[in-house]
Amino acid sequence: MPHPGAGPLSPPGPVGGAPQRLRGGVLGMADIAAATMANVGPAMSFFFGFAFLAITAGVASPLTIAAAGIAVALLGNTLAEFSRAHPSAGSFITFVGRTFGPVSAVTTALLAALGYIIAMAGVISISGGFVQITLHHYTGVDLPWIIWTLLLTGLAVVLMLRGVVVSTKWAGYFFGAEMLVLVVVSAAALVEHRRGLSLAPFLPSHISHGFKGLAAGFPLAVYLFIGWENSAALAEETENPRRNVGRAVFSSVAIMTVSYILFAYATVTGFGYDVERLGDSRIPFIDVAHHTLGALAFLAYLGGLTSTLGVLIAGINSQARLVFNAGREGLLPSFLGYVHPTRRTPNKAIIAFTATALLIIGGWALGHVLGSGSMNPVVFFTESSTLGAILILLVYLASNIALPLYYRRYRPQEFRPVRHLLLPALGTTAILVPLYYLAKPGQPAPYNWFPYAAIAALLAAVAYATLLVRRDPTLADRVGSIVADAG
Repeated sequence: MPHPGAGPLSPPGPVGGAPQRLRGGVLGMADIAAATMANVGPAMSFFFGFAFLAITAGVASPLTIAAAGIAVALLGNTLAEFSRAHPSAGSFITFVGRTFGPVSAVTTALLAALGYIIAMAGVISISGGFVQITLHHYTGVDLPWIIWTLLLTGLAVVLMLRGVVVSTKWAGYFFGAEMLVLVVVSAAALVEHRRGLSLAPFLPSHISHGFKGLAAGFPLAVYLFIGWENSAALAEETENPRRNVGRAVFSSVAIMTVSYILFAYATVTGFGYDVERLGDSRIPFIDVAHHTLGALAFLAYLGGLTSTLGVLIAGINSQARLVFNAGREGLLPSFLGYVHPTRRTPNKAIIAFTATALLIIGGWALGHVLGSGSMNPVVFFTESSTLGAILILLVYLASNIALPLYYRRYRPQEFRPVRHLLLPALGTTAILVPLYYLAKPGQPAPYNWFPYAAIAALLAAVAYATLLVRRDPTLADRVGSIVADAG
């Protein structure tokens, strides 16, 4: 049933006035939890993010990861509470829009779509880049990474177009493979260095520069968890989404937090607690695998490959559904709001999302060609992830501010001070820390202009949203009008 204040349950859809619906109830809690963790991509995120985190936070970088896990759990409370009240494929877009009105919904749709597409462009590029790194290491073959990127992206899109059940299962299989490798390598490293194990990584005194070091490393640690919100966008296709989305969010965050702490401890231990040497490594975890497993280190490379595939499938699957729902409700161009007549997959949104990400890669590459002469996919991954993260964090921030207002306005009988006020307030604080460090002055190019790009995107989105709502006042009724478990 829609909450008080929701619009009509079946708004006009793109075809013949009928709403376009995804296939309901085909995913269980385990499916969306696995898809969420596949979207997080622990191998890919940890491989390319931990060295910088260790340099920033020091030997006690596992504590920074623990703090990030708590912060993400606070954000998870917001997502779970909104999904319990109003499960929707629109996720954050619906939640913000139902609270603040149609202008905020369109603004959030544009920021979320742009942020996720830019961030996913980095994932798409690194998928081919990691294949290039692996093949060159073992065979000496050095084919351009863009070839592998296009092949892997094409494979992922084919799986997604076949249906959410098939693609989600494959994302889960890839996640299982990468986790097995990560745990085996970590356990082997700890056994190898068992005589020198230390509690130093868990002592606050070993964080570089104290709280300042913890805060500086915090945005990097939070980014390791990006993708934790995956399950909310799958609500329409999930059985009992009011219950299962929240369970998937919290279980995923808990598993990822414990896992990242294990991987971080094994990595700093494998480097003998020498952060400077760890920071000089291209991919520290791979070096630990080489030292520990020798010839079997190829398993770590295999884990990285399965991770990139899992992120490609799970990430585009969920994020394209945000775009689809926004098209279905008229917040974005209506052609995005179609589903396949038999598979009930948002094919046009998936293709448009992926094609836009590839265009961003092409544009970024052109800029590098005109400037430095070439584009390194690993560097691009860091750059695009940072810019995308700024926009995504703005969406998180709006959602945390919206939660207490939503419950007080529409569900006052269910309002609880801790869940609906205190925890969102703490979550808002947790978001402001990484936003500050990502936007503060004095950063090297191109990071120094990312905050200005984000502000420009925000202002442009607000202007477009204002014009669109004036032209189509019925948007106020359509935002969040399709509830995931409404049938």
